[in-house]
Amino acid sequence: MIAIVNTLGRSDRSLSFVIALLIFLVLGSACNSKETAVREFDKGAESTPSNVKQGIKPLADEQVAVIETADYGNIVIELYPNIAPQMVERFKKLIQEGFYNGTSFHRINAASGLIQGGDPLSKDNDPGNDGTGESPYPNVPGEFSDVPFDRGTVGAARRGASPEFAGRAAVTEAQARDTANCQFFIALEPAPQFDGDYTVFGKVIEGITNADIIMRAPVVEGTERPAERIVVKQITLQPRSKYASATE
Repeated sequence: MIAIVNTLGRSDRSLSFVIALLIFLVLGSACNSKETAVREFDKGAESTPSNVKQGIKPLADEQVAVIETADYGNIVIELYPNIAPQMVERFKKLIQEGFYNGTSFHRINAASGLIQGGDPLSKDNDPGNDGTGESPYPNVPGEFSDVPFDRGTVGAARRGASPEFAGRAAVTEAQARDTANCQFFIALEPAPQFDGDYTVFGKVIEGITNADIIMRAPVVEGTERPAERIVVKQITLQPRSKYASATE
């Protein structure tokens, strides 16, 4: 910092150089992130993918995913294999392996009405790495549809586009759309900015008020990180017939 202050006093030309250097460093730090998440909760895509399934009504799988939290009750999600077969298959596989047990909802945003979980790194005591974890399996290609992100819709989180930086290849928006893996998010109010750009693979059919409470939990100031861990004790697969009449 002392060197920068001394340089500022030399000339306008030096001042311009220092400002440009600071901007480069800030942007470079941001580009270095590998966070897997909804790119920005309040922004949609710059362009729409061409492979969007049209006019297909979601058909619920015979099993539902029951998220049991430590402090906020259960959230029951019906799954749509006819809309996103690969993502549903991955989600069910990880559930059967106990992959999600002990993870947390690591990202919440009441203003945008979204909560996100499913990161294995959220099990540790380092909140700085939350949002960057993946499963041991390859990424799942985007499975886009015209099913809207209404209240309760469950989507597959993915990376966002990023420029080349520090030897890392650039990731285009088209490439980023194929980086879903294990993390997921729940829309608790309509989010049309994500329609056709994030994979819809399920919907909450019971416990959405519990998800609302999670969404409004206190966060670390200036972040979307819960002030206290919101722990997922386990996610299990159960017969859909147990919840056939579930409405909220």
